[in-house]
Amino acid sequence: MALESRITQEEIRKEPEKSIDREKTCPLLLRVFTTNSGRHHRGDEFARGNVPASELQVYTWMDATLKELSGLVKEVYPEARRKGTTFSFAIVYPDQMRLGYRYLL
Repeated sequence: MALESRITQEEIRKEPEKSIDREKTCPLLLRVFTTNSGRHHRGDEFARGNVPASELQVYTWMDATLKELSGLVKEVYPEARRKGTTFSFAIVYPDQMRLGYRYLL
């Protein structure tokens, strides 16, 4: 089964790129949680102010690509340099309605 994008090339060209001047903009702190189990951490591992012990703190900019983030993780986490390592990203954010966290995979 093939997947196709519904976004046309014309629509892509219309959106102006918002570049960040990395010389003048302060980087943000991105908290990265690594795992060797091949799955993302469960939501309850972040409950009540707790976080998994595998936290890496990476300073980066809002316009960083996933490739850049992967490179930063490899710099500080030697296990990520192993052959066959795959990266899977998810956005985890607080959910005020459920008093917990939600994922965007």
